[in-house]
This record gives sequence, structure tokens and C-alpha cells, in this order.
Amino acid sequence: MFGAVRERVVQKKFAAVPLASAATFLVLLFSVVQHLPGGDRFVTEIGVVRASLPLEVSLVRTPLSLFVPALDLPVWGALAQVFLVFGVAEIVLGRRLTLVIAYACTLAGTLFARIAVSVGPDHLFGFPGWVAHVRDTGPSAAVVALALCIAFRCRAWFTGGTVLFLMVGEAVILPNLAGLEHVVALLAAALIAATVEVFGGYWPRVLAGVGAAATIAAAASRAPDARRRASAGA
Repeated sequence: MFGAVRERVVQKKFAAVPLASAATFLVLLFSVVQHLPGGDRFVTEIGVVRASLPLEVSLVRTPLSLFVPALDLPVWGALAQVFLVFGVAEIVLGRRLTLVIAYACTLAGTLFARIAVSVGPDHLFGFPGWVAHVRDTGPSAAVVALALCIAFRCRAWFTGGTVLFLMVGEAVILPNLAGLEHVVALLAAALIAATVEVFGGYWPRVLAGVGAAATIAAAASRAPDARRRASAGA
């Protein structure tokens, strides 16, 4: 992984990771705003997700909820995670795929919370009703998902296995909503990584083939006209 990002970071510095820089700034901004007078209510209304909320409200808030840090964790940890992992992902995976993975895996965790509460505590992966009112925000699900996808792309199997082992171990030893959401995010990330690996180059090849075919057809259609003009000139 170090070799994959070193040259670009040395050449461009922060310009190499505009997405990671913007994401880190948003985490810092929300952290500051939610500690201002009236700021917590503002942040809650635009970016805080709970399983008790209507589904459409949760879907609207999920993109911003990724950047709202948890109140009970130090914000510097979230800033470091986001800048490091999003930065490496932006270089290794590309900006668009980084966003897709971050939001898709965060959404997977958010939807899991609703399902876990609905099935109830009698189910192996269920939770009691009061969990529906727990604030479900933060970049951690996106961070672990991106870390796994980066490891998969770079074939850094030890790093990917370590992330997987730690997150599953956390969910087993300290079962809580955040821990299980991390596992769900990892499962979603593994599915995305495998899909991109298998089909990632399919549509570019198809489009390239269509473009080549169109070029050949256009050249073939111009050939008779060129021959007629040459005959007329002779």
C-alpha cells in the first residue's frame, strides 16, 4: 500500500487527496458546530440517523451522517482515520469508487440497525427497542469498509485479514450495534470488491469495442465515396 501511494503523495502533497481533505474538514466542521449553542439541534436535524426515524428521513440524512462524529469518542481519532484511509482509497481505488463504497457500506449498516431492532432481542443479531433511539453516526463503517477494499486491491492480505479479524473480534467480545454494523459494512465491502474485480473492466471494454466498431463502420462508409471521387478525377 505504501508503494501504491508514496509517489503521488510526494509529488502533489494535499492536492493528491482532495476528497480525503474535504471529508476530514467536514468531520471537523460538524464536531465544532455540534458543540456550539444550538448546534447540536442543527446537526441532529441534518445528519443524525436513528433506527426509530422514518426510512425516508434516514436515507436523506445518511450521506451527511458519515461525517458526524460520535459524541463519546475523541474527534482526533475520527479525523486521523478519515484522512488516512480516505486518502489511500482515493489514490488506490479512485474518487468515484471511494464514495460509492463509503456510502453503500454506511447505508448497509444503517439498514441493518433497523432490521436488528425490528427482529428484537430474541434473535441472535437482534437488539431491544431502546437501541432504535441510539444515535447512529460516524465514519467508522466507511473507514473499515474502505480499508478492506484497499487491501483487496493492493493484495495486502495481512492488512485485510487484520482488519477483518479485529472487527469480528470486537463484535464477538463486545456485542453492540456499532460492532455489528462494522461487520455488515465489511460484508458489503467484500461484495463490492469482488464485483469490481470480476466486472470492473467489462463496460470499459464494451464501450471501447463499440467505439472501434463505429470508427470502422464510418471508415467503410467513406471508402466508396473516396473511390468515386478518385475515378471522377481520373
